[in-house]
Amino acid sequence: MTAAPVEVRPERKAYRKRTGKDRSQQIRFAVQAAFLLLNVWIGVEFYLWVRAYETGSVPAVSRPPGVEGWLPIAGMMNSKYFFETGRVPAVHPAAMVLFLTFTALSLLLRKSFCGWLCPVGTLSEYLWKMGRETFRRNWRLPRWMDIGLRSLKYILLGLFVYAVGSMSAAAIRQFLDSPYGIVADVKMLNFFRYLSITAAVVIGILVILSVFIQNFWCRYLCPYGALMGLAALLSPLRIRRNAATCIDCAKCVKACPERLPVDRLVQIRSAECIGCLECVAACPVEDTLHMTLAAAKKPVPAWAMAAVIVLVFCGATGWAMYSGHWQTHVPSNVYRELIPRAHEFSHP
Repeated sequence: MTAAPVEVRPERKAYRKRTGKDRSQQIRFAVQAAFLLLNVWIGVEFYLWVRAYETGSVPAVSRPPGVEGWLPIAGMMNSKYFFETGRVPAVHPAAMVLFLTFTALSLLLRKSFCGWLCPVGTLSEYLWKMGRETFRRNWRLPRWMDIGLRSLKYILLGLFVYAVGSMSAAAIRQFLDSPYGIVADVKMLNFFRYLSITAAVVIGILVILSVFIQNFWCRYLCPYGALMGLAALLSPLRIRRNAATCIDCAKCVKACPERLPVDRLVQIRSAECIGCLECVAACPVEDTLHMTLAAAKKPVPAWAMAAVIVLVFCGATGWAMYSGHWQTHVPSNVYRELIPRAHEFSHP
């Protein structure tokens, strides 16, 4: 008669429990909320400005240049024009300033624009967290489908880069100085004001999918996020795990909205990492998981990330205002003629 085999269980590591409360998510939430409210204020002010021209009255508010942050293609076009000619464009210069600022933030602080500033990313996060609270979970697509769908945003980015890259500086100027280019921001507003049934159905489907699948739009379809992710590959910041003290609880993986295998890697280099610090906040072990500078391996606290984000954003926009490269220089009489007819202008 043989003895039953004895089950050998891996010895559980002794660990030092984390002391002090992690406040990274409260800090990030405050930055997200502030930027979301800023966008709401810009949207309301822009709507009132447009309505004044549509009704033939004198605008009670000035045009908020920050609305051009919603024109990333114009920002990309103007950036190319600037680097080729050395001149800041007169039409939608704020689009270029914001585009370069957000790209610079990704180069410095990973994909922090997506995880800390983007209002669409913030709303998407609220949706999947609401879904998790309501249904006790979020759903994941099969690996083969997930990888296939993730390629879509890079394909879309490639198409935009090809389209803008194939334009000369003169063609860019001609496009943006056209009636369509001048009122591109108004046409964007009108897209949401006069939403077609098709557009409403598509947006509704994206909202529903975002409730069940974490960051559906950002993960699979956003070309702007794809660009920020590629820039983030050059960032000196990265999540670093201390394998010696890690207890393999996998709480970091469960917390990561991008489903990165944080518990199996020493450092996270992925273009999908949005620098949200959710994994760091979830780790229960002292000195095990941190956002660090690649060379120095020194932890970078959430407040430092927030401070750099705010300083870079305010510094760039402040410089643009001071130097006269923030406002679009279009005469009021041109707006008075074009805005009521914005629906007539199609893409050149």
